[in-house]
Amino acid sequence: MLDIEYDRLARLLLETGAITPGPEKWGKVRAYSSGLLHACGFNYPVGSGAQIESENGRYIGAEIVGFDAEMTMLAPFDQHIDISVDACVRPTSQAPMVAAGRTLLGRIIDPLGRPLDDNGPIRTDAQWPLMTKPANILNRGRITRPLDVGVQAINALLPVGCGQRLALIAGSGVGKTVLMRQLTAGTQADVIVVGLIGERAREVSDFVAASRETEIAHKTVIVAVPADHSPILRIRAAQRAAAVAEYFRSEGKNVLLVIDSLTRIAHAQREIGLAAGEPPTMKGYPPSAIALIPQLLERAGCDSATAGSITALYTVLADGDDLDDPIVDAARAIADGHIVLSRELAEQGVFPAIDVGKSVSRVAQDIIAKDHAVALQAFRSLWSRYTENRDLITMGAYRSGSDDLLDEAIARRPEQIQFLQQAVEVQISRENSVRKLVEDFGS
Repeated sequence: MLDIEYDRLARLLLETGAITPGPEKWGKVRAYSSGLLHACGFNYPVGSGAQIESENGRYIGAEIVGFDAEMTMLAPFDQHIDISVDACVRPTSQAPMVAAGRTLLGRIIDPLGRPLDDNGPIRTDAQWPLMTKPANILNRGRITRPLDVGVQAINALLPVGCGQRLALIAGSGVGKTVLMRQLTAGTQADVIVVGLIGERAREVSDFVAASRETEIAHKTVIVAVPADHSPILRIRAAQRAAAVAEYFRSEGKNVLLVIDSLTRIAHAQREIGLAAGEPPTMKGYPPSAIALIPQLLERAGCDSATAGSITALYTVLADGDDLDDPIVDAARAIADGHIVLSRELAEQGVFPAIDVGKSVSRVAQDIIAKDHAVALQAFRSLWSRYTENRDLITMGAYRSGSDDLLDEAIARRPEQIQFLQQAVEVQISRENSVRKLVEDFGS
């Protein structure tokens, strides 16, 4: 907050002439390679903005992403550029800010904050840093309040708390996007911020159209960028969504932040990192792509000063259903819990296809009652025992009576599957979800 006030004071002093700015350094484009522009005489910090003059006289935005000897590397916002050698490069704000405020509610914007809907320009009177500076970790509040997400399986078996960070991990085609929409519609939050990053344009349009028809449209901000945009814009979209969520948290609001998907953000950083000369590591990801994940995830959480919170849901694509993928592993290690969707359950028509055994909420014991914890443990025990012996059961090699717990797991498997199933348009409160779990599986 002090940094924002300092920036405002500096701008006021410049406007009144009390202080004068130093000389502004301009540069020139010298080369273009692998999607990055190389400019000389443009010595500014990484992350600074720039504008590059094109052949037709318009200026194209860009961001400094690295250095190479005497050259500065810039990632342009527009991939279809008409920039030639010796094109002029001039700086923009060195501390990027995003427009924030209640006028964003109900609107759909692009990574640069421009409206994508037909509701006219967006006028805001507040700003927030695009990249928040690290705060004192002691100001981060504990997760002690349960959050109703409207999905019975998650409310009862994977309890979510206000300020929790969840990774929704799944392969392609197992209901990840549908569950994300279901959670967005059912979660009890003051403000919902959705970042649609690198998705197909059709999916972006479908989500926007569906969100306009729901009761949460008036409190939702959508930041969207399709897959055919430049990688730096895909990263900017995620950062803008997080910044907007942080602003509302600073106002004491309980915010739901949904980022779809974390994998495509990492892909964007991989494109930039490899083009900038970083060494590839596992699956071709450079170190900067892995480092970007905790930077994004750590922006969510509770704020003890304002009593606001950001509960974050990050979808993660497990390529080839590989749960040991570097991005999956990094997200799972940083998040406060993860939900894994099972292809096997999806093929059986079970939706949401949540694999209870592989999913976990790390804050569950801090936000649930004792009877809930007992029933939850009983459910997971039966689920785990059946999963461990599934091959023996399906081959007919198991003889009934050999293991009492396994006999019970086999007998109650249909009941467990039924407990997971829920239609997309149906919302089940946390109270009803917990009561059913305790009644059916409590001691």
